[in-house]
Formats: sequence, structure tokens, C-alpha cells
Amino acid sequence: MNATWSAEQPLLDGLRSVLVGPLPEIGRRFSMLLAPLFPHSALVIFTRECTGRPRKVAGDPRITGRVTVAELDRLRTELGPAQPDSSRARRGSAVLAGREHPTLAILDRTDTLLVIVPGDIADTDTDTDLLASLFAVVALGITLQVGHASPAYLAESRAASAERARTIAELTGAHAATLETILATLRSPDLDDARARVTARESATSALIGLRSAVDRHRELAEEAATTAFARLRGELRGLVPEGVDVELVEPPVGGRGLPGEVAHAARAVVRGAVLGLVVQPELRRLRVSWGSDGASLLIDVRDDGRGVADLAELDRQLRPRVDTLGGTYESESTPGWGSRLSAVLPLDPPEAGSRHTLSVLGPREVEVLEHLVAGRRNRVIAERLQVSESTVKFHVTAVLRKLDVGTRGEAAAVAVEAGVRPAP
Repeated sequence: MNATWSAEQPLLDGLRSVLVGPLPEIGRRFSMLLAPLFPHSALVIFTRECTGRPRKVAGDPRITGRVTVAELDRLRTELGPAQPDSSRARRGSAVLAGREHPTLAILDRTDTLLVIVPGDIADTDTDTDLLASLFAVVALGITLQVGHASPAYLAESRAASAERARTIAELTGAHAATLETILATLRSPDLDDARARVTARESATSALIGLRSAVDRHRELAEEAATTAFARLRGELRGLVPEGVDVELVEPPVGGRGLPGEVAHAARAVVRGAVLGLVVQPELRRLRVSWGSDGASLLIDVRDDGRGVADLAELDRQLRPRVDTLGGTYESESTPGWGSRLSAVLPLDPPEAGSRHTLSVLGPREVEVLEHLVAGRRNRVIAERLQVSESTVKFHVTAVLRKLDVGTRGEAAAVAVEAGVRPAP
């Protein structure tokens, strides 16, 4: 038993390293772990949960740089629906980056897809069960990171969403204008060769329909209906509220604007955190959770009928960074004998082109350290607050300075304040 454990320890340590670090790079870290066990030329992880960057890739850029969401979604559909108690695996070939490739595909129970393209010599002895087990941990880690909606994840996701939306808008405008011009020309009665004109017209019409369908598909992947997001929240709250507390849920209006993925994740995380912070109050009997919209923002309101003794300072510390990261506003108040209220406003539109949130290059712990730098605290005090060693804080401060490309703690704090980071309480 001890020998088996010793043999597995490096693999477990490596798996931990895969889970720790920026989410966009998790595909590269997983690829490095698998390389000695399952030689491959390319690896792709596809998850609908990460609306900003649904593909996590590593390996041959001729594949990873060109593989499309449509190709991955088609492969996922071919594997069938995800099962709650097991994963689905398939060896064979699939179209990736416009070409047929030998593949090993695994669809995890979290509905997360892994696609591996073997190296020059396919390993026929690949232990699919072991690979599926390792991927199950990675897929769960992705799901938990997205659900937690850390400021670093939200910043990166919003930046990716803005970048993708701008790119698609530019391509759509250019392609649509070209196709419409072709159609107008082909419809002209002055052209000869009616049959060729009909064929070309049908091809252009089909391409235009395909373009519009692709835009709709992007919107479907990048956005979530507010009512759907709220329904997911309803299910998440069931296990968080103790018996005896009545919860009133006021749904957002039907048919309004869709929520960008990062907004939906942040909104659910904010409400979950607020509810967990409020239900610990003695003699609490009622909670009210409301989502609304003014067309430009999602309006979140959580209130209770408690004694007004909730620890709002701790709730602010936990929840405000998520709201700030998305450029929103957050307020909280307690009235002794009447209860507490927390509200947040999350903008639905990403920032203007060229704006880039500082947090997108930092890890979760680095963001916490940066918040203390904004407050002007020294390493010893930060270590006490975060309950880590002073050398660990020094390590994180060095990483923050390097990633923000600044030379001093004061410069880092100035950059953070400009980006909307608030001092840790």
C-alpha cells in the first residue's frame, strides 16, 4: 500500500499544480502533466461555463490556434449528453481546425470536453480510465473556479468577452457587407447566364444565413438569459438556507437582455455570499432576493428581517472585489431591529476598447495582497491578516510588481486604484 502511494504521489502533486494558477492556462498545465503518460501533439479543453474563453488549449498551434467552437460542439454532441455518474470516451477521428485528426475525446459529467490528438505514434495502450479520472478532477476544478467567480477570473473573462465581441462585430460587418453587395449584383437583370446567376445567388444567400447563425451561436455561448441564470441561483440556494428561514425570490423580467457569462457568474456568487453571511444571524425568519434590470445593468438586491447585526464589513471584503472588477457599484447597510440590505449594480456591457483591467494578470491571492498594498500595509501586517508567513507575502508582492511592470509598492497601489481596486478593510 505504501509503495503504491509513493508511486502515485508525484502524479497527485502534479495534479495539484494543474489546479493552481490562472484558469486560461489550465490546458497548458494539464498537457504538461499528461505528456509522459499520454504523448500528444495537441490538447483542447472545451467548457461552456467559461463564456469568455471556452477553449483551453496546448500544443500544435496549427490545431489549437484554428480549432473552432463549432467543431468542438459537434464532437461533444456526437459523444451524447453528459451522464451524472460517469464520463463518456471515444477513440477515432474528428475534424479539428478544418482537417481530420486521430483523437481521443472524453466528455466529463460536468459537461466539459477533453480532446487529445496523439503524437506521431498513437499510444494504443493509453489507460482511458486513468485519463478520465484525472480529467474529472480538472473539470471539477474549472467548474468550481468559475462558480466561485474570483475577481481574477471575472476580469479575464470580461476582457476576453469584450475582445471576442469586438472581433465578431468587425468580421460580421465586413462579411455581411460583402455578401449583400454580391447578392445585389446577382439580382441585377442586366447580367447574362441566368443559371450561373441563380447558383451564385443561392451560394451567397446560404453564406449570409450561415454568418448570421454563427453570430447567434456566439451569443448563445457568451450570454445566458437572466431568467435561466436566476433559475440556477434558485437551485444553488436550496442547500444554503437553514430550515425555518423563508426565502422570497423575485425573478428578473422575462425577455430582457441576456447576461454576459461573467455577469451571471458574479451575480450568483454575490447572492450566495450575501445569503451565507446573513443566515447566521440569530432569530432570522425571512430573506428576500431580487434581480432586476434597467436595460444597461443587472440590479441585485438582498435583504432580511433580522436584528441588523450582520457582519457587513466581512461581507464587503468578500463581495465588493467581484463587483468592482466588473465596473459595478456595491452598497450595504444595517438598521438595528429592522434588518440588513445589500445591493449591487453590474453593468452588462464590457468596458470600452483599449481598457484592460489590472486584475486580469493576477492570481486570487495576489489580488488580496494588492488590496492590502492599496491600504498601505507592510508585509508583516499583511501576513497577519492573511494568516501566512511574511516570506510568502514577500513572494506575492514581488510577483505583483513584476506582473504590473512597476518598481515600487506605491506604484503598484496607484495602478490598482486607477483600475478600481479598493483597500482591504
